[in-house]
Amino acid sequence: QPQHEHEFEAAHGLPEQLPAGEHIIWQGSPDWMTLAVKVMHLRTIAIYFVVMLLWRMGTVYSETSSAITALQSIALPLALALLALGLLAIFAWLTARTAVYTVTNRRVVMRIGIVLSVTFNLPHRMIESVNIRNFSNGTGDISLLLAASDKIAYGNLWPHARPWRLKTTEPMLRAVPQASKVGALLAAAVQAVPASVNAAKTTAPHHAAGTTHLQRDDSHSNAALMA
Repeated sequence: QPQHEHEFEAAHGLPEQLPAGEHIIWQGSPDWMTLAVKVMHLRTIAIYFVVMLLWRMGTVYSETSSAITALQSIALPLALALLALGLLAIFAWLTARTAVYTVTNRRVVMRIGIVLSVTFNLPHRMIESVNIRNFSNGTGDISLLLAASDKIAYGNLWPHARPWRLKTTEPMLRAVPQASKVGALLAAAVQAVPASVNAAKTTAPHHAAGTTHLQRDDSHSNAALMA
């Protein structure tokens, strides 16, 4: 009997058995609560609903001077708001439950999709840089800048893609637990593999607010994480 949900998989999160010489460094899935807050903006939408409901209550009360009438006026909007928030939470949970990120010594494998599962294989030689954005709860997003010749449609990846990078899509491991540790493992694995012959050779790291950025440096044997 299969020990994982997707019976067509040769191994959990992988479409086929790994070849000789390749092994898993890390495997995991998004934290669904972080996904709901950071990607689905559940908290922001909830605050919006609260403000709108309070405004409606205040307006009705000022017109009728009846607290009961004011409360009754938000009964249906409140139910619809709770339904919308519940659907967003369920979507985040399903997204996290069906996504598996695998980092091997040779590639990153992203199995994503709720209704139709799709697997993306990203060899380390395709990866030019790794960006890590940490959150206060210890999770974080890890985005991968691919070589210019390697492109994936944004719609095929969302929500596992860096926001607003529509032209040059960057695959993103979303809401990863212990993101700093996972990012360091991935950075070392990427640095250990020669860059693609089509990839730009860059050696100057740069910084982005709230993120850790690694660019491939083929003149060094080890990865350098710049805070």
